[in-house]
Amino acid sequence: MATNLNIGHRGKDRRSFFAGSDRALNIAVLLLLFMGIVLVYAATRDWFASNGLDPEYYLKRQLINVIIGIALAYGTTLIDYRLLRAYTPVVWGLGVLGLIVVLIPGLGSTVNGARSWISFPGGFQIQPAELAKISIIIGMALILSERIANNDAPTDKQVVQSLGVAAVPVLLIILQPDLGTVLIISACVITMIAVSGAGLRWVLGLIVVGITGAYLAVASGEVSEYQLNRLRSFVDPNADPQASGYQLRQARITIGSGGLLGKGLFDGPQTNGRFVPEQQTDFIFTVAGEELGFLGAGLILALYFVILMRAFSIARRTNDLFGRMVCVGVIAWFSFQIFENIGMTMGLMPMTGVPLPFLSYGGSSMFANLIGVGLLQNVYQRTR
Repeated sequence: MATNLNIGHRGKDRRSFFAGSDRALNIAVLLLLFMGIVLVYAATRDWFASNGLDPEYYLKRQLINVIIGIALAYGTTLIDYRLLRAYTPVVWGLGVLGLIVVLIPGLGSTVNGARSWISFPGGFQIQPAELAKISIIIGMALILSERIANNDAPTDKQVVQSLGVAAVPVLLIILQPDLGTVLIISACVITMIAVSGAGLRWVLGLIVVGITGAYLAVASGEVSEYQLNRLRSFVDPNADPQASGYQLRQARITIGSGGLLGKGLFDGPQTNGRFVPEQQTDFIFTVAGEELGFLGAGLILALYFVILMRAFSIARRTNDLFGRMVCVGVIAWFSFQIFENIGMTMGLMPMTGVPLPFLSYGGSSMFANLIGVGLLQNVYQRTR
């Protein structure tokens, strides 16, 4: 009888698994995923059809990316996040290994001047830098959440160790170079250090080191001409009129032309004419601005706000410091990447080539983002 009761109890746990997740977070993410699929299709359909290609090419691949990403998010929730402490060195090591493989001639592929991809048969590609964000967040959370002699803050030694966890992947990403990802990771690192209770001197010191490092990279010529042109266009949109400057002007025109209600889905002349390069990836927000208008773009921002607010709520509710630090890392990652992507399409931030979470086309970014959501849900479920 006892055995049957236990089996029945375990079965009930399985059936109620999804009922234990944060529904508002799930709904907001699913709505953004649906909008992203539609916007990617709108950004590519007419141009592909006019050139005799499969107009549903990107639609099919994005659907596959979303399905795989949701499966990864679900898989992330199956193991109690507190057990991740034991697997953290493995996760971090795999993240570093992927970044090393990218730099090996013959294995890594170069896109837009950055050697950031590993290509597989069938046109499938993985960008290890996206997945490295997760390994850095988990690794830093593990070290910063340890408390010695009931201290309320990590020791200086722990802060240095956590910075070492981030420094190795960051240096490998700089070698690619992928400065956009470096900026996002840097924002995560500084935020996690600040929230951990470390002294203010650490936060100010990291900011100074970051600014100094950026200046030295530009002055020494380590930053490619392609990336320098993007920075120049941010300061002066007429600095590179045939490339990054053109892209920025077209992005502004496309978003502004949507007005309040937009031109209508699949009816945006700027989008259908592909006047904005990379509009299905880094500049997907321009498609929303033109075809869905101010109201559609505002809905996207509102959904992002819901995701971040639910993430803050999860971090605040948990009494486990490791879980809270993981949530803080994910919040910083999503917040800065959203701000950077939308900001660059409107000329408020330099163009760095980072995708818009849950909307932009791409497998690696989609997988990493949904794993991040899985981590949030994992903490939420175990907190309950």
